[in-house]
Amino acid sequence: MPPGDDAAVVLVDQTPTVISTDVLVSGVHFRTDWADAYDIGRRAAAATLADLVAMGSQPVALVVALVAPAETESAWVMRLTDGLRDEADLVKASIVGGDISRGEQLSIAVTGVGSLRGDPVLRSGAVVGDYVAIAGRLGWAEAGLAVLTRGFGTPRALVQAYRRPEVDYALGLKAAAGAHAMCDVSDGLLADLGHIAVASDVSIDIDASSIEVAEPIASVASAYGMDPLMWVLGGGHDHAFAATFAPKKRLPKGLVKIGSVVERSEGAPSVTVDGRPWSGSSGHAHFRHREN
Repeated sequence: MPPGDDAAVVLVDQTPTVISTDVLVSGVHFRTDWADAYDIGRRAAAATLADLVAMGSQPVALVVALVAPAETESAWVMRLTDGLRDEADLVKASIVGGDISRGEQLSIAVTGVGSLRGDPVLRSGAVVGDYVAIAGRLGWAEAGLAVLTRGFGTPRALVQAYRRPEVDYALGLKAAAGAHAMCDVSDGLLADLGHIAVASDVSIDIDASSIEVAEPIASVASAYGMDPLMWVLGGGHDHAFAATFAPKKRLPKGLVKIGSVVERSEGAPSVTVDGRPWSGSSGHAHFRHREN
């Protein structure tokens, strides 16, 4: 299968196997003064596990590579390992190996392996007439990042959502069982729905009124003079799952319908909000985003 989805699918002895890798670099994806080793481990594992689930696969195993400066304490590495293990335990996956090396900048690479019982859920399967639904939270982690960036530690619920995302893997797997197309929301809802739209040669329109803005997000946005939808529509880190479904498909409990798949028009944006282009950020650009 060619690249372009959340993970790769390869045949191992004629058995489809899903593989994904994520790299987290200190100062780019996390800061050790914002999160402890345990939370960083949870977050690193979640990034890879969510990719595996987004393909409709059951995570089985993780392999972890760590590059750390010479002064890194062994206790910090052990707490990182605890976080990785505890996140993997949520989906009954195991850490089966890895590597460690000395280097100037702290970085963590997590490779995950998942098993498929049926066909993988690709980004290219969306069909005009499908509706779009979300499994999981949106905007919490991005609001937490905004709080930390301004030097604050509260509301704690938002800050903790950034430090350690709460990924609903079980709901993601239920969604994948009936979805036409699906992806992990790690770059931002609009950006990741854009990946589905481009891969499927369709457009997607979001109904902003259908997306709940949680009270802590609304309160912080009001305090900062910001539109909370900037975080909800453009924020990643929470690792929700966005999927498209046939119009008559009954959604698993917990999924929220937020939009629809429409025909693509020449020159039109791949994703619109309430029928119009979105004027704010649609998500992260990987070579520009920096946690500072």
